[in-house]
Amino acid sequence: NRLLARQSSLRLTAEAIRDSSLAAGGLLSRTLGGPSVRPPQSSSTVMGGFGKSGWSVSGGDARFRRGLYIFIKRATPFPQLATFDAPNARDCCTRRERSNTPLQSLTLLNDPMFFACSKALAMRVLIECDGNDQQRMDRLFRICISRLPSAQERHELLASYRRLVEVLRRDPRSVAELVVDNPGGGDPIELGAWTGVCSVVLNLHEFITRD
Repeated sequence: NRLLARQSSLRLTAEAIRDSSLAAGGLLSRTLGGPSVRPPQSSSTVMGGFGKSGWSVSGGDARFRRGLYIFIKRATPFPQLATFDAPNARDCCTRRERSNTPLQSLTLLNDPMFFACSKALAMRVLIECDGNDQQRMDRLFRICISRLPSAQERHELLASYRRLVEVLRRDPRSVAELVVDNPGGGDPIELGAWTGVCSVVLNLHEFITRD
């Protein structure tokens, strides 16, 4: 079909970006139906938008349900979704706008939920692939982008991984903060470094864009 038709690439919707990140890390809850869920969000947003009523964070796997189940208050959109152009609940929306802003990259890098996805993805790669770092990198790309990395991509990311290992070895306190829990019982420095690499891959244009 390459010679007959094509479609312009489109960035995924806000909910799909969240769901894809959760799915890559093996965290996505596929439970259907039921009440709305309330994932964690910043205290400033809760105080400004919900006041005394507060925001009771959902427990267990409910935090990781699909984005369409997130509770939305008309006057206070969920910040993570709003960053990626989710429409507000006050107006009728027939078409979603798509923007490209630095805040989106900062959200993917720093939001606690996306960090949890990066860490879970790192644990998944380490558990599923007991081979060398090149094989783990290949597995990471297969999970996230459905292809193998190019030679340059593999070289750059493995170099980044080695730098992260050295940084974490010199700073045990950062390791303790980065790897609060380690259910797999593996090397925390290795897990921390792979978490950083996974965060980079989850930030790639290819991951959040439908070609």
